[in-house]
Amino acid sequence: MKRLAKWRLISLFAILALILSGCGEPFLSTLQPAGEVADMQYGLMKLSTYIMVGVILVVMIIFVLVFFRFRRKDDKIPKQVEGSHKLEIIWTVIPILLLLILAVPTVAATFKLADVSKMDQKNTKALVINVRSHLYWWDFEYPGQKIVTSQELVVPTNEKVYFSLKSMDVKHAFWIPAVGGKMDTNTDNINKFWLEFDSKKADEAGNLFYGKCAELCGPSHALMDFKVKTMSRDQFDSWVKAMQNVKEPQKADSAVAQQGQEIFNKSCVACHAVTPQNNKPEAARLAPNLTNFGDRSRVAGILDHNKTEIKNWIRNPETYKPGNKMTGKYPEMSEDQLNALSEYLMGLKVQQ
Repeated sequence: MKRLAKWRLISLFAILALILSGCGEPFLSTLQPAGEVADMQYGLMKLSTYIMVGVILVVMIIFVLVFFRFRRKDDKIPKQVEGSHKLEIIWTVIPILLLLILAVPTVAATFKLADVSKMDQKNTKALVINVRSHLYWWDFEYPGQKIVTSQELVVPTNEKVYFSLKSMDVKHAFWIPAVGGKMDTNTDNINKFWLEFDSKKADEAGNLFYGKCAELCGPSHALMDFKVKTMSRDQFDSWVKAMQNVKEPQKADSAVAQQGQEIFNKSCVACHAVTPQNNKPEAARLAPNLTNFGDRSRVAGILDHNKTEIKNWIRNPETYKPGNKMTGKYPEMSEDQLNALSEYLMGLKVQQ
């Protein structure tokens, strides 16, 4: 009875796992590729899966045939023979052929994905983005456009986007499951790779993809998310121009927001920038750039983008991201101060 109860429990968990595997939003999985890199990686996954399943099926068929055809019917010891040279050649050659079938496209794809020569050219016209990972947020610098943003990566579709990856504290990993990756961000060297975002798939995903840290980096590793906004090249150029036009902190547009701006200037501006220019060395960027905070889709990368969640985050960030570097860096605020500050932050939008 105990064994039966255990099997029932295991069966229940297996069914729940199967049901939950179908949950979630579109384009959160590598099984829904939305770009050239993801397509190549998905193709390699399918190829290796087909080979493994094929091998398992062949072995199982041979096992069943041998089991029934050559099963013992008496106590006589069967005739002892040496190994068959023909069989030995067959089961040596077949794995080698399967390995070649898997290795050739894998090596070819690896060299293609590793080709970042275009981003290293002098005066390159390729879009290059410097990704800098922190505990537990992301910094995105566009050196060719001379702007910086955080937490939400903005990219054009249907063209290669090159990434230069580095960590500012511990090892992290940059990963956009539906588009490609993942690649480690290290403290002592820079990793480079490229991605391409398919416009049709981007439209299906609402022009918003999800990115994550894929390397265990601390207590809030699972909460180190970022969002990727995709748009056409013309829209991207307009966004870049709008960001470049922000030369100084945006002025508050109401009395409450003005009060919030004063609070921000006293308590927050030492860490958070509200202009997108990359005039600060990356090592000096202590916290996410908030220039276009009002245009974003999440607070701290994980909370709904509204004033209530902004206040919840500021009130106690440790509740939402344990081990973050914002906790304890500013004085406790009253409800009126939180209302004013959230009003100001929601007004930080870039007009295109």
